Amino acid sequence: MTAAPDRMPLDRAFFDRPVLEVAPELLGRILVRTTPEGPIELRITEVEAYAGEKDPGSHAFRGRTERNASMFGPPGHAYVYFIYGMWFSLNLVCGPEGTASGVLLRGGEVIKGADLARPRRPKARHDRELAQGPARLATALDVDRSLNGTDICAGPGAPLSVLRGAPVPTDRVRNGPRTGVGGAGATHPWRFWADGDPTVSPYRAHVPRDRSKRGQRQAGA
Repeated sequence: MTAAPDRMPLDRAFFDRPVLEVAPELLGRILVRTTPEGPIELRITEVEAYAGEKDPGSHAFRGRTERNASMFGPPGHAYVYFIYGMWFSLNLVCGPEGTASGVLLRGGEVIKGADLARPRRPKARHDRELAQGPARLATALDVDRSLNGTDICAGPGAPLSVLRGAPVPTDRVRNGPRTGVGGAGATHPWRFWADGDPTVSPYRAHVPRDRSKRGQRQAGA
């Protein structure tokens, strides 16, 4: 039986494009997280683009390291990082292999498997808050560093995959500065979201941290 068009997976060619093309086109797509307890499906409503060595806000701005190696490809893989010693964030790698770029998944609506996500997010007052923000999204979907480098185009049964879903119409896509990014990357309007969607997280400007304690951190991928 042929899958319905919205249930067809995105192929690697979708991700093998410039990050600023991929990022807004991910809105409305369906992220599938396959867990031992069952699948969780998330309609993506908010993302941020990070352009690697050309982007002061990116983890890869200063080049390749053991931590960010997944960002350098191949496209269609996951880059998962640990931040503030507490949370994980999920990014989808795009662009040609050897270059570093990725899309941070900032928010979405859990459309299947909410019963699996709720115990992981006991502080969520409503289901719209289950994945409202990148750390909440990763927590709700049980994403951690063990999924770093996962091939999201591997096919059925993969831990992570993305279905075509129903892309958000271009006239409903909004963009603005990325959340929490400071310095030279602060004004890049590379955060994209579905206008009026209740699962989109509130924008927060960068707040400098005490360099004497932890040093400045970069907010995205």
